[in-house]
Amino acid sequence: MRDALRSAPAIARPPDRPRPSSDLWRMLPYLMPYRARWIAMVTVAIASLAATVSIPLMTKAVIDGPVRQQDPRGLWLLGSAAVGIGITEAVLWFIRRWLAARATMGVEADIRKDLYARLQILPMSFHGRWQSGQLLSRIMNDLGTIRRFMSFGLLFLLLNGLQITVVTAILLFMYWPLGVVVVVSIVPITLTVLHFQQSYTRLSRLAQDQAGHVATHVEESALGLRVVKSFGREDYVYDRFDEQLTNLYETQLDRVSVSAKFWTLLEVIPNLTLIVVLGFGAYAAGEGHVTMGTLVAFITMMLSLVWPIASLGFLLSMTQESFTAANRIAEIFDEPRELVDGPVTEPPRGGRLELVDVGFRFPDSDEWVLRHVNLTVEPGETVALVGATGSGKSVLAALLSRLYDVTEGSIRIDGRDIRELSLSALRQTVATAFEDPTLFSMSVAENLRLGRPDATDDQLAEAVDVAAAHFVYDLPFGLDTRIGEQGMSLSGGQRQRLSLARAILAAPRILVLDDTLSALDVHTEAVVEEALRRVLHAVTGIVVAHRASTVLLADRVALLARDGASGATITHVGTHSELLAEVPQYRFLLAADDELDDGAERACDWAGDDARNSLEHLVEEGQQQHPHPFVSSEAERR
Repeated sequence: MRDALRSAPAIARPPDRPRPSSDLWRMLPYLMPYRARWIAMVTVAIASLAATVSIPLMTKAVIDGPVRQQDPRGLWLLGSAAVGIGITEAVLWFIRRWLAARATMGVEADIRKDLYARLQILPMSFHGRWQSGQLLSRIMNDLGTIRRFMSFGLLFLLLNGLQITVVTAILLFMYWPLGVVVVVSIVPITLTVLHFQQSYTRLSRLAQDQAGHVATHVEESALGLRVVKSFGREDYVYDRFDEQLTNLYETQLDRVSVSAKFWTLLEVIPNLTLIVVLGFGAYAAGEGHVTMGTLVAFITMMLSLVWPIASLGFLLSMTQESFTAANRIAEIFDEPRELVDGPVTEPPRGGRLELVDVGFRFPDSDEWVLRHVNLTVEPGETVALVGATGSGKSVLAALLSRLYDVTEGSIRIDGRDIRELSLSALRQTVATAFEDPTLFSMSVAENLRLGRPDATDDQLAEAVDVAAAHFVYDLPFGLDTRIGEQGMSLSGGQRQRLSLARAILAAPRILVLDDTLSALDVHTEAVVEEALRRVLHAVTGIVVAHRASTVLLADRVALLARDGASGATITHVGTHSELLAEVPQYRFLLAADDELDDGAERACDWAGDDARNSLEHLVEEGQQQHPHPFVSSEAERR
């Protein structure tokens, strides 16, 4: 993906915002790989135009020559030549359309690839601000609009402009008084175009934005259909959809109204011009100022201008839509990347994690989410993050893999600031299993191998075993079963276990579990936690936890709490038993957990040395029975 972006044409926005049409011209570098086809297409189109213009001249030659002189042989000769030119014109039109399709579809595909790649590297703050339907509308509808303009509109603007210029010059040469009438008729057409251009552009942009809102609503309704039905709110979401669709409908009607006025004037003006030419032409032919062949050729050639002139409305409308589409696409390309690759491409080997005076606030907010967070986690050690809802635990977990960048301070792995690492190297080092995981519409195996495409079947099976996700073998096609969109065919606990297996399979040095076990029942949770203890010995672990049972996975606990209005910070660090005994706020956070229903003493005993020694004995026994690829040597575990 990064290679695609490096090779993509530069379309960075200049310091001052240019006029709206310039964004379309910024897409023109995408034509360069197809320039040979474009040159051939334009050449063939001009040759086709020459054939079109030559046919009325052939008509003049036939009428003033063989017809007037009653020369059958000459009539057959010139007639055959005219038929040959007509056939040639048809063949050239076919070749032009074939070349146009090949060239412009390639341009559309290239822009779409780069736009998709851009979406992948833009920060989470961007995706938090933009509706998915708007992005979908841009990457599909707007690019289709640009392709149609490049394959049809742009070429015909060139050809029609050339045809109007050449034919007008020939008409002036044939009989200049009538030629002047044709030239004068072009003036009101130009004024009509300028009058309606601004209104049509504004309505086009509004319609395209509203179409994006409709697409967003449809997508959200489809994904949230279970919620809608469970609350019986089908009428409510329909009314919202109807309101958005009505707004789009009214905007489209306004645009059609403007376009209709535009087209009406462009149809009336050429027809009035034709009536004037016919009247004056008949008078000129009767007085002998022009030959009959000249008059017929003049009228035929002038009629050939009707379509180029009348189509200006359609072509200019298409041009304005393309300008608007290009502006909407450029908005995505112009979004700042923010997260920039560091120069170091080698992943860290140790896994020592340090948070040094870390602070974070969202780009569009002045309120600090985290402030002055300090924590050190040694390789092989696991730390649980505990805090009230909204205290910033998940945000802190997201900072470790640079889904967001710290606003102040630094996060270091093996003493190196993670901003010095390339994103690829960092994300090979840090893997995260989220509380609300996303599964893609592909097979179970493909979902699991997302973080490690080269994982073997044995490694995949081990990850499934650790996450207690054995249910995958009972699916219709096992690991090859295709999961539906967002994994909605699975339960919340099943999705969480697959997310956990995916993170484990990535074999990271730092494993982040963002409340990954919240949807599991107590029995499944116990099985998963027992297996996780083996894995966590070999990695640096960060566990976002709300349950005491999950906290017990960790060697130490960090309590995250708000310190006034300056954002959350780590106020206490210690073992579970220490914080339980000494920090009332910690006891309050875990008081509702089933582990503590019988009193704090039992929890403290469970976290004591005897229980820990017993747990280590169970782990060693489990390792002998079930060797795990994520557990390294005894010396490394220590």
